[in-house]
Amino acid sequence: MARDPYTVLGLSPSASDSEIRASFRRLAKEHHPDRNPGDRRAEEKFKEVSAAFDILGDPERRRRFDRGEIDADGRERGRAGGFRPGAGRDGPFGASEGPGDFSDLSDLFADLFGARSREAAGGRGAGGGFRGAPIRGRDLRYRLEVDFIEAVRGARKRVTMPDGRSLDVTIPSGLDDGQTLRLRGQGEPGPGGGPAGDVYVEVSVRPHRIFERDGVDIHLEAPVTLKEAVLGGKITVPTVDGDVSVTVPRGANSGTVLRLRGRGVAAKDAPPGDQFVKLRIVLPEGGDAELEDFVRSWSGGEQDAPRKHFAGV
Repeated sequence: MARDPYTVLGLSPSASDSEIRASFRRLAKEHHPDRNPGDRRAEEKFKEVSAAFDILGDPERRRRFDRGEIDADGRERGRAGGFRPGAGRDGPFGASEGPGDFSDLSDLFADLFGARSREAAGGRGAGGGFRGAPIRGRDLRYRLEVDFIEAVRGARKRVTMPDGRSLDVTIPSGLDDGQTLRLRGQGEPGPGGGPAGDVYVEVSVRPHRIFERDGVDIHLEAPVTLKEAVLGGKITVPTVDGDVSVTVPRGANSGTVLRLRGRGVAAKDAPPGDQFVKLRIVLPEGGDAELEDFVRSWSGGEQDAPRKHFAGV
């Protein structure tokens, strides 16, 4: 039987959903087979962590576990207190033909314990006389990190599941951080010929070095020289689809925002967002003697009052 899922995730039964999710993310990342190639212990730990989250990550399954209705493997617990298949002759259901004799108990298991307990008990009588009803396989969960550009533009990723299988996952364009993809029928096979479970892939998007996302819009800060800000001109800025040329207006200040329509996130079945370019004036590193001489002699340099809004504070 699997270990207590709270113990596996290092949590108490009073842990919040966010604490459960955070612990799973940390442990799954630490023990993932892709990060620990050839490490059998890490692989087993990853399987154990995934199984624990399969119980605690689903609110309904967690409630059932807390109430004692399912065990740490997700199987139904018996509901007719004290009955153990194969109890001795004087067991609660009368004399049997001997320890371990399960003849003609198919209907009894069905009435008292349901299909899962029949399957857990071996799915057969002493002579293999009955089999458990088909049961849906267990769902599996996987956490996948993708690059910012992959999430915006879409991508195809190959992941390795805890059981060693490789699955191809399609990242749709416009995917946001924390979204979950469902791969139907890719989970554990169903006992007794039942349908396979699903795989749920929670996607985490790595931050980008220069891009920031806000819904379907993308924000970028672009440095400009003092000359470009004063006189205006063309500069090249990156977008998620490649570099584009934009016009800096004459007399632009730091903080001026330029809007590039349609250059944001193009999510499925939705109009694309925009990219906003915030200008930041950057002076030459180490200073510039010619610029310093000009500013000293510039009579208009003190005529404006850029801090006039401070008055009266």
